[in-house]
Amino acid sequence: MSATRVPAVAPADASTLIKVGYKFARHQFGEVPEPFAVLAQHPKFFMAAARHEQSVQKAMDRPGGMRKEISHLAEFRVATTIGCSWCVDFGQMLTRLDGLDVEKMRRIADFETDSSFNDDERAAIRYADAMTATPTAVTDEQVEDLRIRFGDKAVVELTYIISLENQRARMYSALGITDQGFSTDSCRVPWATEA
Repeated sequence: MSATRVPAVAPADASTLIKVGYKFARHQFGEVPEPFAVLAQHPKFFMAAARHEQSVQKAMDRPGGMRKEISHLAEFRVATTIGCSWCVDFGQMLTRLDGLDVEKMRRIADFETDSSFNDDERAAIRYADAMTATPTAVTDEQVEDLRIRFGDKAVVELTYIISLENQRARMYSALGITDQGFSTDSCRVPWATEA
């Protein structure tokens, strides 16, 4: 197991509020996601991040928003582009839990030529690429195409999700947080010691 650049907070060292957050995360995901355990070094940011992620999830579960498979593909593209192995790992688990095609996600590098990707998916992936580029490379024509395909509400949601995944992937990469095993059902515990 590789160590993060800032250590995770073990449950024994956590405040009561963080322990409650860990219990909720364990219930929801089977284990505490390592980004939460590292964020626990700053309890106010831990709580802000937890509330934000819950709010985003609730906002995405509303009619008229972006289709889940499109959101997952866009997020996964950002994670692979930035090189956040934790985001790729966790994203594969979420894709599987949503009943979507994980193998298709793994072929995302070939989205332009792979016939399993449709035009809507390709447009969303290209948008994720344009938003993730530095500087951003989004065009008026690209956004107009997305508006026609998905509608304004879904485009705002897609934009928000892509920008949020950029934030996550860049932060986790900077903190040295790597894949945790969520995609393989063999999740390592952040505070466990190596044998």
